Amino acid sequence: MGPPSQLWKRPAQRRLSRCLPSGAARSSTAPAPALAPAPAAARPLPYEAIPRSGRNAWLSLYRLWRSNSFPRFHLVMQRNFQRLGPIYRCGPRAAGLLGSPARRGAGRGGCSGMAGFSRTRHGGRAEARILSHRETVGTYNCVNVLLPRDAAQLFQSEGIFPRRMGIESWIAHRQLRNHKCGIFLLAVSLAGSPARRNGEEWRSDRLILNKEVISPAGTRKFLPFLNAVAQDFVTLMHQRISKNTRRSLTIDLYSDLFRFTLEASSYALYGERLGLLEESPNAESQRFISAVETMLRTTLPLLFIPPGLMRWVNTKLWRDHIEAWDTIFKHADKCIQNIYQEFCLGQPRKYSGIMAELLVQAELPLDSIKANITEFTAGGVDTTAMPLLFTLFELARNPSVQTAIRREIAEAESQGPRELSKVLNSMPLLKSALKETLRLYPVGITVQRYPTKDVVLQNYCVPAGTLCQVGLYAMGRSPEVFSNPERYDPMRWLSKEDNSFKALAFGFGARQCIGRRLAETEMMLFLMHVLRNFRIDTVSKADIKTVFGFILMPEKPPLLTFRPID
Repeated sequence: MGPPSQLWKRPAQRRLSRCLPSGAARSSTAPAPALAPAPAAARPLPYEAIPRSGRNAWLSLYRLWRSNSFPRFHLVMQRNFQRLGPIYRCGPRAAGLLGSPARRGAGRGGCSGMAGFSRTRHGGRAEARILSHRETVGTYNCVNVLLPRDAAQLFQSEGIFPRRMGIESWIAHRQLRNHKCGIFLLAVSLAGSPARRNGEEWRSDRLILNKEVISPAGTRKFLPFLNAVAQDFVTLMHQRISKNTRRSLTIDLYSDLFRFTLEASSYALYGERLGLLEESPNAESQRFISAVETMLRTTLPLLFIPPGLMRWVNTKLWRDHIEAWDTIFKHADKCIQNIYQEFCLGQPRKYSGIMAELLVQAELPLDSIKANITEFTAGGVDTTAMPLLFTLFELARNPSVQTAIRREIAEAESQGPRELSKVLNSMPLLKSALKETLRLYPVGITVQRYPTKDVVLQNYCVPAGTLCQVGLYAMGRSPEVFSNPERYDPMRWLSKEDNSFKALAFGFGARQCIGRRLAETEMMLFLMHVLRNFRIDTVSKADIKTVFGFILMPEKPPLLTFRPID
């Protein structure tokens, strides 16, 4: 990444101008060029015309494993896009092997079987309209795309019951223990597996959960829980700094952020504090956090290998994975018992977290509630801790941005006591900073869908039922999509530029991340309290090397310095 950014003052942001530090540089760069619609070709090219970068599925998988390239998978994808263009596919040579007809010709108005490549005139020069490559990993058939307009086309073809690739090791645990799957694992792949429901059941469960987890009304109820944990984190940092004669603290914050996000999400989900921000958590809480850590650590090696095979290849890894999930489910059972005990004691009714609300409403079966809450637990820890770590690092090496956000926070709070939701809504720059972090460091390096009908992407016909992925890491750093893509500039999201389908870290549509509001508000409250209390610096302003470990994370966490604001 380039040098620390300055905030650019644009006419569209006059009301934010007073947040800008004095002397901040003004805009001297042009906005990213608009993505012109692709010139229409006479007929779409066949799926088979896409060249491949790998020919043998298992050989490609072996090479990735042998070269230890899985942690660099996001960089491999980025290089492939740079070298070969905005679309690639992986899988067998013929589209007919995907379960669709051979596609030698799709008939009138459909996908053509025409061979060759289309060249068009655009802007007075001849250019190849499409560059693409195929890549084969394991047994997956998929198409990867880079550009926002292709993401839009893909989401428009997903149908009312969106499907995406599942995490087979998680599904295998549910089958082994006869647990139901939550909505994260429902309808994720091809029908027929006993662990999967049809789209109607997924949609029914999702609509019920939306009311408590992602709706504005539901979000307002758990905001005080998240706020209390964020305040406790600040108290913990002050206590540590008070023991240092230099009145500062330089620390690798990863483990503390992991504990904060697990404490905050668990409080919102279960209505119970785990005590993870105490210096010595109790044994039960320690077992729970260890189980979550083990589950996340063992998921990646199982991601591309069928669980049945992994049981024989690495029995300890598989056993650790299963035992970790068992501990997480036992924790959910204990919390359910505690909630029912409160009901039986006839204590005054008050909001006690998302799970308690679902139990009171009784619109979902008990096993479905437990399945979904455990999935929320698994998906709400590292996926929130990593963006916070990256954001703190970027703010540390971009002090003008940090100062501007701190001024915005002070202005929002100067308007007097208000609901937390209204305070957060009055901090657009802070929200844009998180969006900018997720552009450069997306938690998931792709977002996936299975189109329910044939779709034309970059003038290639992609058969219905093909796994399609939008390359989020590559998109976020592509100069075709963003001006100065390596520059950390939250103001880009507040301009009048069309940013449609450029911010997909939480997915899109009916299947967007259901924990989106929980994660966004948790991160905003954390940053609001931390930036109000501390100035943050970093020991090194050099770019962070990242690795893919089921989610995107730093190869080595940065050292951050916290200094209290008097």
